[in-house]
Amino acid sequence: MNFKIAKLPGDGIGPEIVEEAIKVLNAIGTKFGHQFDFEFGYVGAAAIDATGDPFPDETLQICMESDAVLFGSIGDPKYDNDPKAKIRPEQGLLAMRKALGLYANIRPVTAFESLIDQSPLKPDLISGVDFVVVRELTGGIYFGEPRGRSEQGDKAFDTCVYTKVEIERILELAFDYAAKRSKRLTVVDKANVLATSRLWRETAQEMEPNHPDIEVDYMFVDNAAMQLIQWPKKFDVMVTENMFGDILSDEASVISGSLGLLPSASVGIHTSVYEPVHGSYPQAAGKNIANPMATILSAAMMLEISLNLTEEAQAIRVAINECLSQNVVTEDLNKDQASSTSEVGDFIAQWIGATTVAI
Repeated sequence: MNFKIAKLPGDGIGPEIVEEAIKVLNAIGTKFGHQFDFEFGYVGAAAIDATGDPFPDETLQICMESDAVLFGSIGDPKYDNDPKAKIRPEQGLLAMRKALGLYANIRPVTAFESLIDQSPLKPDLISGVDFVVVRELTGGIYFGEPRGRSEQGDKAFDTCVYTKVEIERILELAFDYAAKRSKRLTVVDKANVLATSRLWRETAQEMEPNHPDIEVDYMFVDNAAMQLIQWPKKFDVMVTENMFGDILSDEASVISGSLGLLPSASVGIHTSVYEPVHGSYPQAAGKNIANPMATILSAAMMLEISLNLTEEAQAIRVAINECLSQNVVTEDLNKDQASSTSEVGDFIAQWIGATTVAI
């Protein structure tokens, strides 16, 4: 089968890690008889430098015409250090989410047994952890209007807005995910304080009877933040609003021991975007030291969710487990005997190509 993939490397380490994911996807294509055609698009600081726009129309068109989008990272210190900059790389990310209708961010959190000691949490707490955070991505306080500051500059305000339709859409996706897993769903809100959270909880309760096989529980966000650290194995699928999801998914990222192992998918109306959870890590750009595994695992999510290639996605995950078990890892996981970014990608691609065992 032939697939068209938009290739958006972005900034910092983005180009390096995306190239390794492409290397692995090409190995999958050779092994399973698929062809992946990649079309490059500018985004972020690279796009500002090239076009003056962090998400130019040409890139949007490439995304709209693709089966999926493989995305690297956004961010550059020259903008981070200039609070007066009128155009910022991150505006490209928000523009992409809006234009493509990326309403749901899906972040799986898995504790790799070979890396149990890398986590700051106790091994007995995290061994066997396997859950998914489903975050609403286009509503809430990040997009609500009005927002601003007083003329004197000593007062600022933001608005958190959600519609019932937005909430129903993300909850339906979360129920579907729970149905494919252990049939447990945790709805996280702050319904004791926030009107938007009360609408979330009411809507979820109305939808519960339509999913009688799913066990649903409700948790305030502060309690959820505590229990993610105390009892992470109790969660299966967690769904929540935009800002809470942003914070909780980053908190959950410490479980694996490295941000370099965490993939994500942003499911959209027009197409879906697959990207690592970590940022652009500009200090490592061009040094061939960044961990490409999160991007490669994001490519596996792309195969599974957008392209319906489940066996192929599993082949990547098995290869990464093999890579970890043989200690072919970058410096974030082994400073004393580190492999390079490209060496990790080579190992995974070669293992996929060489193995003949059942996957």
